[in-house]
Amino acid sequence: MNTAGHWEATARRGLELTPFRGLRYDPDRVGSLASVTSPPYDVVVRPDGLHHLQSADPYNIVRLILPQAGSPSARTEQAADTLRRWLDEGVLTADPEPGLYVYEQRDGNGMLQRGVIGTLRVTEPGEGVVLPHEDVMPPVVADRAALMRATRANLEPLLLSYRGDGTAAEVVERTADRPPLLATTTEDGFHHRLWSVTDPDDLARIRTDLAGRQALIADGHHRWATYRRLRTEHPSPSPWDYGLVLLVDTARYPLRVRAIHRLLHGLPVADALTAVDGLFRVRHLDLPLPEALEALADASCAGNSFLLAGDGAFHLLDRPDPDLLARTIPADRPAAWRSLDATVLHATLLEHVWRIPEDSPAHIAYIHDTAATVEKAERDGGTAVLMHPVREEVVLDLARQGVRMPRKSTSFGPKPASGLVLRALEI
Repeated sequence: MNTAGHWEATARRGLELTPFRGLRYDPDRVGSLASVTSPPYDVVVRPDGLHHLQSADPYNIVRLILPQAGSPSARTEQAADTLRRWLDEGVLTADPEPGLYVYEQRDGNGMLQRGVIGTLRVTEPGEGVVLPHEDVMPPVVADRAALMRATRANLEPLLLSYRGDGTAAEVVERTADRPPLLATTTEDGFHHRLWSVTDPDDLARIRTDLAGRQALIADGHHRWATYRRLRTEHPSPSPWDYGLVLLVDTARYPLRVRAIHRLLHGLPVADALTAVDGLFRVRHLDLPLPEALEALADASCAGNSFLLAGDGAFHLLDRPDPDLLARTIPADRPAAWRSLDATVLHATLLEHVWRIPEDSPAHIAYIHDTAATVEKAERDGGTAVLMHPVREEVVLDLARQGVRMPRKSTSFGPKPASGLVLRALEI
């Protein structure tokens, strides 16, 4: 479906966001609301980060979204048992009536983001209502599906963006003038507030405004693919027809787009540089990380570029050999896709130059934090590949054309904290 020039969906039904009875922590049963929250499951990638969250509070949400029992089946059953126990003990309780939830995030630098959390009708990409822009990894979808089946819950909302600036945004801003249901500040300095919207007139205004909209999956492609899989497994109508999302109106609250970096296990920087000799221009930078990233940004204005690290220095790769790109990049894809850094990285460098399988966790990790990627590469003797962010307009244009970017091409944010409101399908 080509909607170029129109962000509003032309699909007949559009976005259908419905109220639900949210599950929330009883503040009297936990150390603090901040101590039970977590980043989304796919951001908690470092073992030390997981241990830190587990140690923060015995009821931290990470025990549900990333259970640590031995086998995959044991992990999902552990999460289901934990959720049942927390419900029985009253650690998590359901709100008395269904509603939508206005969610606000602020940081200390003036960033403000607000959106609406609800359960969204699950649609297929061909309907042109919810637009994916990245490929997914089937093992991750299978893992998330097993977890959702076992818990019969949506444990964290995925992040969708749309352009509205209509009555839904007015309801959001009016709601944010009231005292919140909860307010907390997490250790990353973000301030979080949550309100419920239960007034029938406000719910009707949001429903009517969203009916003509389409949304972009900003963060949560694997969870959306999981929603789609689980919907097909259960005859409609069923609770699986809907999935938990946060909708952010980027006409009012623009999202930030950041890169997701790669950590190549078992590939020393010296070997990575030897392999690209003559295929890319390589410049060695004796600079601190912030200035090296500025050099990467400057190089990205002229074409594909990457920053390698892991040996105590930075190495800027740019000006790839045109003949190499012609041999390795599929010619039948749109020009905007062929020119993406992520396309060149995966189709050219990983597959043909370094011979690294992108689907193997033993060979490659995807990390959002730039400094952490460099530190881990230096500690483990691997290669950090630092990426420059894709422009948001490129993401939108490709999504409208139905073109998928290489997986883990973008990181939209700020991402919603996990643990502030959950959805149990049978409550």
